[in-house]
Amino acid sequence: MSMKPPLSDLPIKTAAGGFYRGFSVNVTVVSKIIISLLVVWCIFWPVQAGNVLGNWNSVILANFASWYIWIVAAFVIVCVGLAIWPTAGRMNLGAEGEKPEFSNFSWFSMMFGAGIGVGMLTWAVAEPVAHFGSNPETIQGLTTGGAADNVRSAYKWSFLHWGFGAWACYAICGLSLAFFSYRRGLPLTIRSSLTPIFGKSLSGVVGHIIDIVAVVATILGVAQTLGFGVEQFVAGLTRIGIGGLMQADGGATSLGIVVALLVIMGASTLSALSGVGKGIKWLSNINMVLSIILLGFFIIFGATWFGATAMFVGLWDYVLALPQLSFNVWRSDGVEGSEAFLLAQWQGWWPVFYWAWWIAFAPFVGLFLARISRGRTIREFVLGAMIVPALMCFVWFAWAGGTAIDLELNGDANGVIFDAANGDKIFAMTEFMLAPIAQALAWLMALLIVVLLMTFLVTSADSAVLIVNTINAAGDEGPKARPHIMFWGAALALVVGGLLISGGTSAIQTAMVIGALPFSIVMAMMCISLVKAIYNDGKRDAAGVPSVTVTPAE
Repeated sequence: MSMKPPLSDLPIKTAAGGFYRGFSVNVTVVSKIIISLLVVWCIFWPVQAGNVLGNWNSVILANFASWYIWIVAAFVIVCVGLAIWPTAGRMNLGAEGEKPEFSNFSWFSMMFGAGIGVGMLTWAVAEPVAHFGSNPETIQGLTTGGAADNVRSAYKWSFLHWGFGAWACYAICGLSLAFFSYRRGLPLTIRSSLTPIFGKSLSGVVGHIIDIVAVVATILGVAQTLGFGVEQFVAGLTRIGIGGLMQADGGATSLGIVVALLVIMGASTLSALSGVGKGIKWLSNINMVLSIILLGFFIIFGATWFGATAMFVGLWDYVLALPQLSFNVWRSDGVEGSEAFLLAQWQGWWPVFYWAWWIAFAPFVGLFLARISRGRTIREFVLGAMIVPALMCFVWFAWAGGTAIDLELNGDANGVIFDAANGDKIFAMTEFMLAPIAQALAWLMALLIVVLLMTFLVTSADSAVLIVNTINAAGDEGPKARPHIMFWGAALALVVGGLLISGGTSAIQTAMVIGALPFSIVMAMMCISLVKAIYNDGKRDAAGVPSVTVTPAE
């Protein structure tokens, strides 16, 4: 049977005029209704919303924990396989010979800033500290929480959650979108990545459902990031002298939440209106420079040797344990307090939560990665999008978190860092390090972290707004109507605010775990679709049938 050229035309009906001109009304309106209902429910019935979301979360963790663990393992395997598969690795995500639009520095900066950078300021210190206190090894009695023999275990688990699995989720989504959009000329939207499975039927209801699921997952995934970021931003504002924004227990007050969201979402909406090539690119470059300054401070003036040891020993332990960690699922025996119960509970709190977070974040980061990666080969994309950012995360965890652990282990900090709220730990640590030298230096470092945090949050939020509008506009990357950009900026702020009010960050976490489940199924189909398309393109090339249907970008 002769090979046919690939499908290169997927018409998606958009409005020809009116308020929704250029947008898919089916996708846009339904997505807005779902998000609006969630906002109204959480703001006006917060107690009921918190209880219902909590019950749904329990059901998902009880029945789908293994699905989340195994599907992320599959994403890692597919990414590695595509990178080493000769037919796939050399394929260009664009026309033959096309070169990338952005330099490597800008590419890495935008990828790291939008993908995971904001999490570093909270979790690079907080997570190693948390696992240093408790992890599966301490539950099983193999190590002692808070003791020196638990440092390696703390880093193994920290690296697992922010390592190759996280970036494999983004890489699968981004690679699928870039492949079908920049080689096939299909719309830059989620449904296009499933054309080898569903074909032209994606122009209709099936395609609309897939894009709606992606929009909802994106809003909830980004809301999770902003929720953590808002609380840390408020902690930072308090550290630099703005009072009345923090509660006694370390949480943000309602006023603090409102102030933080107004600043972050106002700036992000303005940046989104300027587009990827201007506001987002420059903010990402600023992020990277400030990140290097802060990280350099920890490497030079923090626990330099302790951090280096944590980096290389932790990476060694992580890579060796990765096959077992990627597939292991702990089952609860239903006996509260038993070892099996505690292990299953811990896995739900940490790995399952993280895998759901990265999956919910994947349509946003994936589409953004695709947008900035045209002209790169599949091998270059996988190595750049999965390996390099993961190593950057490891560096942050090793020296920022390592400094915190070292200061507490040797008794100098005496609980100052460990006792601080998660979002406040990095501020508590830098103040402890600098205040004895000069209080002004401690204040300046807190200010730098606040500025860096704000630019990371703004980059994530404005990227999300642009990505949501791109999906709603049937993959159109061009300028979007200002009212729609402002709507999604406001919607994102209200989702974060509503969920924080109804149950704090745990409510956002619950909503995100629920929203990620249907998109995880879409991502599983993406893997099948991408491998099938690459295999068929290899056969087309061998038969002399064109497999690339686009011309080089101008």
